[in-house]
Amino acid sequence: MAKKAGTKKDTRETHLSFDEFKYAVLNDYRIANESRQASILGRREVLTGKAKFGIFGDGKEVAQLAMAKQFQPGDFRSGYYRDQTFMMACGLLTLEAYFAQLYANTDPREEPASAGRSMTGHFATRNLNEDGTWKDLTQQRNSSADISPTASQMPRLLGLAQASKLFRNNNSLHAYHQFSKQGNEVAFGTIGDASTSEGLFFETINAAGVLQVPMAVSVWDDGYGISVPKKYQTTKESISEILQGFQRDSKSAGYELFKTRGWDYPHLCETYEKAIGICREEHVPVLIHVEEVTQPQGHSTSGSHERYKSKERLSWAEEFDCIKKMREWIIESAIATDEELQEIEKTALKTARNAKNTAWERFQAPIRKEREELLPLLNQLASHSANGAFIHKLRDELVATHEPERRHLSAVAKKALRLVAGEENAGRQKLIQWLRNAQLENFDRYGSYLYSQSDESALLVEEVQPTYDDDAPLVDGRELLKENFDKQFEKNPLIVAFGEDVGQLGGVNQAFEGLQLKYGEDRIMDTGIREATILGQGVGLAMRGLRPIAEIQYLDYLLYALQIISDDLATLLWRTKGGQKAPVIIRTRGHRLEGIWHAGSPMGTIIHSFRGVNVCVPRDMTQAAGFYNTILKSDEPALIIEPLNGYRMKERLPSNPGEFTVPLGVPAILQEGSDVTIVTYGPLCRIAMQAAKHLANTGISCEIIDVQTLLPFDVNQSIVESLKKTNRILFLDEDVPGGASAYLMQQVLEDQGGYNYLDSKPVTLAAKAHRTAYGSDGDYFSKPNEEDIFDAVYTMMHESDPEQFPSLY
Repeated sequence: MAKKAGTKKDTRETHLSFDEFKYAVLNDYRIANESRQASILGRREVLTGKAKFGIFGDGKEVAQLAMAKQFQPGDFRSGYYRDQTFMMACGLLTLEAYFAQLYANTDPREEPASAGRSMTGHFATRNLNEDGTWKDLTQQRNSSADISPTASQMPRLLGLAQASKLFRNNNSLHAYHQFSKQGNEVAFGTIGDASTSEGLFFETINAAGVLQVPMAVSVWDDGYGISVPKKYQTTKESISEILQGFQRDSKSAGYELFKTRGWDYPHLCETYEKAIGICREEHVPVLIHVEEVTQPQGHSTSGSHERYKSKERLSWAEEFDCIKKMREWIIESAIATDEELQEIEKTALKTARNAKNTAWERFQAPIRKEREELLPLLNQLASHSANGAFIHKLRDELVATHEPERRHLSAVAKKALRLVAGEENAGRQKLIQWLRNAQLENFDRYGSYLYSQSDESALLVEEVQPTYDDDAPLVDGRELLKENFDKQFEKNPLIVAFGEDVGQLGGVNQAFEGLQLKYGEDRIMDTGIREATILGQGVGLAMRGLRPIAEIQYLDYLLYALQIISDDLATLLWRTKGGQKAPVIIRTRGHRLEGIWHAGSPMGTIIHSFRGVNVCVPRDMTQAAGFYNTILKSDEPALIIEPLNGYRMKERLPSNPGEFTVPLGVPAILQEGSDVTIVTYGPLCRIAMQAAKHLANTGISCEIIDVQTLLPFDVNQSIVESLKKTNRILFLDEDVPGGASAYLMQQVLEDQGGYNYLDSKPVTLAAKAHRTAYGSDGDYFSKPNEEDIFDAVYTMMHESDPEQFPSLY
């Protein structure tokens, strides 16, 4: 390990006077010390119980100061939950906001990153106006919202970087000044060294090298992944060593790789200036491996690093603490005296303490105010109740709570109302109203913005029916889709599409056939086989203002990207409380096709993992095209699952492609009936219609409802109206038993109150618990077929009227 830092000449910028240079260095030293004190105080707040969990950026301060010097307006960060010093140095995080996040303050004015919805260290900028429209992203430094799962910030980083390339290369995008300065932006990524072992890291690194995008990855290397040293993490114990094959040369494109040390301030500054200059000007990805980083307080508040680090390692870390080394360099370089630095350090501690106290007071003040509003209501309730003594006890306990939380207030209100159940009490309605108001306010604090609340919400897109000429031709479903995509690309230059085989081939089902030639490789692109980063590209591009269509070739392959959709895309709007959005469209296909891995219908997994993403399940390609048109008019993400057996089926070609829309959350009644309601979606609609014809021959009338979207589901609660008429219901689904069929049942019978209208037990008909077997027979005996539907409905009617419908088998 190196023992000596650089000298003054290593970093002095020639255009600065000595006084200006001294001010810049000491300002950095001030920020480093304030950040360190915030980490120390933050850990104490967790250990005393004021905060739930702490994970801090101590030990990484100096490297992040150097990186921040190169972060310009318009740039984006996709980072690591220890980047607090970087955020502070860029003016994107105040100490008060840092502690507000630690305390989970739900006021976005106090905690703008997530309004208390993310734990400490998860940073984000407000990239949207209050009405959900875009701010001018080129006039501010931008941080995409952090997430905890290790390396999951990497796929999104790829898209953030690729956006700069598209804005530079595509002349039609140069007019969108609020999104880019003609591609001059760099996407900064940060990651801990141990997390580079994740597949998401390697997939992103490879993809960025192929695409040649301005992506700058900093690896903070402190030698450990929690307790596991890097000899168990990385071949050769060095991520930069094993990535040497990515180094560009005169024969082939690739990366520029840099190594530096986390305690060497002058060398860090030089390294970042050079690396980001190359990245920005040449659009070459770079990786900066920052070694010899320390972690003074250990990994987090969940344990002590003394348990797994040797005394020698702890001693070295103390000696090579980056702030200590920066201090030594400042004095050796005659930039400032020991007394000047002591004053900075004293002031930094005081500033951090004051910020902590201010943040705590601002967090507690509104809760105390709410308590003061509740107390007289409890007094009034008690004065008119036989259980007044018990209510007073609840009140006194609440008063005695030194640091109340909102959960205490709601719990006391509910317990008090239990005590007056059945009483004629003048204070009861006032307390009930207080509780209702509190519930509404707490929904806003914790539940709002799962979906868009702007004027561009997908639910507000006006329905436009497809129109047809008298001589409208019958075409393959794929051709209908192609016509629709063509019109959308023609009118909106922000739309891009990409995926495996999407470019030259036009997709495995040719819905983009010929469109790359028409619109260019910067708009319709092939990708490698890498589903997680295809989704990441979509997320990052959408966060930069583009409208990406990210294609996953088959629904079964969506599982590769499950974590990115679930943890990042689906939560983005919610976890920033409307501060960021990524209206990406995920295009895929699934359902009926023979074989295990091309017939998947894991809809239960999707429904329960993707809350925050619209899930559209069209029965044919006209419906699919309408969904694309709807989502492209909105500011929300969506998954659109095209039916695999629909590409060659004939449909009438609408005369208004690119214009007609399908409303979300509005089921369609495909056939009216009076005996049984069949609720289904996608390709099963056609099979249900065929079964219904045979059932009609036996005197059974089926009403068939296509739910059309699973998320949102029947927003007007219309399906229960069918059940009121038929009093019997079958939920038909291709997912495994208890998957999407259970969701459908819960929505209709519980949420819509459909259980009140049942004359027979509700029935679900799903696929078998195993995967779909290969071959036509395998499909027939694995998924619901026409005969299964007939039997399920007939059995319901037999149980109701065995004389009219005698047993068949």
